[in-house]
Amino acid sequence: MEFLFADWLGTPAWFWLAFLALVAALTAFDLGILNKENREMGIGESLKLSLLYISIALAFGAWIWIEKGGEAGLQYYTGFFIEKALSIDNIFVISLIFATFAIPPRYQYRALLWGIVAVIVLRGVMIAGGAALVTEYGWLLYIFAAFLIFTGVKMLFAGEKPMDVAGNPVVRWLSRRIPITSDLHGEKFFVKVPDGKTGRLALAATPLFLALVVINLADLVFAVDSVPAIFAITTDTFIVYTSNIMAILGLRALYFALAAMVHRFHYLKYALALVLVFIGSKIFVADFLFGGGKFPPLISLGVTVALIAGGVIWSLVKTKAEEGSAAV
Repeated sequence: MEFLFADWLGTPAWFWLAFLALVAALTAFDLGILNKENREMGIGESLKLSLLYISIALAFGAWIWIEKGGEAGLQYYTGFFIEKALSIDNIFVISLIFATFAIPPRYQYRALLWGIVAVIVLRGVMIAGGAALVTEYGWLLYIFAAFLIFTGVKMLFAGEKPMDVAGNPVVRWLSRRIPITSDLHGEKFFVKVPDGKTGRLALAATPLFLALVVINLADLVFAVDSVPAIFAITTDTFIVYTSNIMAILGLRALYFALAAMVHRFHYLKYALALVLVFIGSKIFVADFLFGGGKFPPLISLGVTVALIAGGVIWSLVKTKAEEGSAAV
């Protein structure tokens, strides 16, 4: 019993165990029920599942609010909404990766599922390392803040640059090191095929495996933005990790709905850029306005939600008007 109440990264162990049990249950739900057979998920089913995951994430935030206090609850929700909004850009990249490797929709869910499992581990390593560094070197928060401001400004003025998935250095490196089949073999990541030189069966990767590798690499790139953004909100490792993972867990369910209409969120990136600039700036502003104290969490959450909601609404209105003009 003492172990359950032992401090682990600033939070009692039973908090972590409860969260990991929830993640395991949701993953088992995906593996055992949703992923029983290869099929294309419809937009309606995708939206219903997304609503389920979002409801669970919001309920988990309410539990944090009750157990750890209102400030921690507000920090969790702020981190969750930021990560959820950033995931829309992630979905656009994932859909491009699947298109490049010609992965049909009925096999995409499997790659997304195992990609999310890998993300849970990789984000854990990144967040644990970041927490240790911030605890030891508090000035790193200012580096994170400056990086977020730089990234946000760059997003505001950057032009549209298509992603070259096929030319990815990792893809080229893997293609030279291991045999890769030209065709898909169902939902399999590896298959045995006759060797071109010896004629004997040899293990080869499929395009689905390559897609999985590139998806995980893309997530690492996105994590470079999202992890510092949440550390700029709070240094509580439990809040940082749980808000990150709860937003990502619903990504695979949300993918099939958003992938079909991701073009409608074209202008959301500008709102996300402003969010990153705001999150980074408030670290410096807090020193001047609050004497080194914390920026009010309620204001932080309100500004974040307002910017994201404004970006979504503006994107939907603007793209609808553009489609109408194009039709005329």
